[in-house]
Amino acid sequence: MLRALFKAMRPKQWAKNVFIFAGLFFDGRVFDLHRLLASMVAFVLFCLASSAIYLINDLADIEKDRLHPVKRNRPLASGALAPGAAWVAAGAILAVCVPLGFAMGRLFGSTVLLYVVLMILYSYVLKHLVIIDVMVIAAGFVVRVFAGAVIVQVSRFSPWLYVCATLLALFLAVNKRRHELVLLAGNANGHRGSLQEYSLAFLDDMTSLVTTTALIAYSFYTFSAPNLPPNHAMMLTIPLVMYGIFRYLYLVRTQNLGGAPEDIVLGDRPLLITGLLWAMVSGLVIYFPHLL
Repeated sequence: MLRALFKAMRPKQWAKNVFIFAGLFFDGRVFDLHRLLASMVAFVLFCLASSAIYLINDLADIEKDRLHPVKRNRPLASGALAPGAAWVAAGAILAVCVPLGFAMGRLFGSTVLLYVVLMILYSYVLKHLVIIDVMVIAAGFVVRVFAGAVIVQVSRFSPWLYVCATLLALFLAVNKRRHELVLLAGNANGHRGSLQEYSLAFLDDMTSLVTTTALIAYSFYTFSAPNLPPNHAMMLTIPLVMYGIFRYLYLVRTQNLGGAPEDIVLGDRPLLITGLLWAMVSGLVIYFPHLL
């Protein structure tokens, strides 16, 4: 049961909480040990909170997941984990991580609580509303970024990064919906009512809009953020961001991936290398500007 419970907590998706470190990284505080430790604790708390939400979401969708070709193998849908055990685990996790969040600061605790409430609403109501569903998913990522900024008490964090985080999250969410629509084909309505409101053409149009806007927003950040060097060296990362987005689209459109963004990013070597190169170049620009 413990193995099934751990699997149902989706530890692979904890990678999404890396957005917590955006405030630390972009504010130039990585070498500040106190803030680094605070960000790591915040990361752990959001991993626990998100796992509790995954349990609640699977409990809400248990019957529909049994009709899904992939999700039917999840512990709750397959019967490997009893619903009662999942409810107890989710409640216990939230009873621990939310108070700990407030212990780290009122604003940070409020952010954790906001994330939990928003995601519970998504699990039961908001994910059934067309367009609203992908916007709420994006909001979850932005809340993570805000939580990381709060815990670090950023002083040079550009507002453009909130815009970029929102657009990146929308990009991932829209392509996830596209993958579901392709995978379920004619059975989409049986799994989730809002899917019948989407079409491939509509989702592709949304992707085009979000992709274009994301590239423009990130480009503005690279030469307008006050904490970046005046030589605009951050613009060197624009080609890496462009390639990363195009590579992701290639995997979604030609390889029919997109259901689990963390699997794509961590499982595709060119995309992973691109991400590491972006982090290295960005780190040089922010932390060692005298070398450029």
